[in-house]
Amino acid sequence: MAKQVPSRKKRQASPLPAGLLRVDPHSPGSKTPPPGGSTGPEEAISALDTAESQQHRSAETGCLNGLTEDELLEAQITAKTGPSNPLIGVLVKTLQPSSPNLFGGITAFCKELDEASKEQGARVFFFSVDGIKPGSPRINGWHYASGSWKKETFPMPSVIYNRLTSRILENRPKVQQFFRDAKANYGAKVFNEKYLNKTEVFQALKDEAACKSFLPESYLFKNYVMLQSMCKKHATVFLKPVLGSLGKGILRISALGGGSYSCDIPTLNGTSRKVYPSLLKLFNAQAGKLKTSRYQIQQGLQLVQVGGRPVDFRALVQKDQQGEWAITSIVARIAGANHFVSNLARGGSLSTVKEALAQTSLPAADHKKISAQIRKAALAVAEGIQTHIPALFGELGVDLAVDTGGRVWLLEINSKPSKNDNTALDGGSKIRPSVRRVIHYSKYLANH
Repeated sequence: MAKQVPSRKKRQASPLPAGLLRVDPHSPGSKTPPPGGSTGPEEAISALDTAESQQHRSAETGCLNGLTEDELLEAQITAKTGPSNPLIGVLVKTLQPSSPNLFGGITAFCKELDEASKEQGARVFFFSVDGIKPGSPRINGWHYASGSWKKETFPMPSVIYNRLTSRILENRPKVQQFFRDAKANYGAKVFNEKYLNKTEVFQALKDEAACKSFLPESYLFKNYVMLQSMCKKHATVFLKPVLGSLGKGILRISALGGGSYSCDIPTLNGTSRKVYPSLLKLFNAQAGKLKTSRYQIQQGLQLVQVGGRPVDFRALVQKDQQGEWAITSIVARIAGANHFVSNLARGGSLSTVKEALAQTSLPAADHKKISAQIRKAALAVAEGIQTHIPALFGELGVDLAVDTGGRVWLLEINSKPSKNDNTALDGGSKIRPSVRRVIHYSKYLANH
């Protein structure tokens, strides 16, 4: 059974570093810490390398006598940070040890996190599912030191930032048990601990007064009768995979007149369209797909366009050093040629909100008001998600749209907003505000 540790307040009141407990020095669990067990080889505490030096140190200070290997390892980390400057663990999907891009497409982001943590006096390390040891607070991970990534063993961090971008990995029993143990047995805070799906998002927000005006009609899809009912009310409806992302698997169904309907499906090269003489024939043709996955059926919107292409808006909403939601950035996403989804993976491009609105047919006098409404909606839905979904979030990607009448709508929310930006750091000093905010919030969590 995992060892219980005292509460954060009790740990901070202890003469030992935060998170440590005294144990019987003669117990079987008391071991010599491994060489290089600190936050990095350049910071190894050589006096802890042998049992003899451990005993000598204990006799001098009385602080490290009788600590287990795990506790000594945490002491080394804590000695370099302190309770107000936490150790932060970032759980990532994959590692590529033989590649200079150790963390694949998010390697630059990870380096920025490391720079930001050092700038703010905290420490960060990165680990994959393979670095987790069931039932143990020790984690095999990586940190950046002396110009390269170093592999080390770390204690349970104060804060865990979940950057797993795979639902399959996130739902593995090993990962879920790790989260439970980290929180219950070691007092760790885990944020962005789960994926959101489209159904739970709209279900959570439907009774939130501040969000109601931004919500299109949206339900978990059940049967043909529901499709028929929605198509009678709306000229266009969307069927979106509940667990989908990047525009994959979306169906856009539009009435063409005379009882016929079109079904548009996004592809890498554009949009595939098929026309059916009736809605029933369309449904029967797509029934196989609709039975294999859960779909959300949603009211279609007539979005504003830039150069004949639909545009939507991605707001990155993050918690700050006070634990409050704040907008870090908002960008306009313009769909690629022959696409009706704006994802960059589907050929979309980015623009500022101001520039995008200026290229739409919306009156110039309304642009400032619409920009303010986009910000208001992004904050409202973030607050609503945190209020109604029992999980802790530190950042959300909120996708919003503006229709041709200037009304703002929620499209969806992403709890794992993309970090695939390999722009080289400018002399190691270029740190995006969004990255700094992750560390700000992590420090807030560690002390609350």
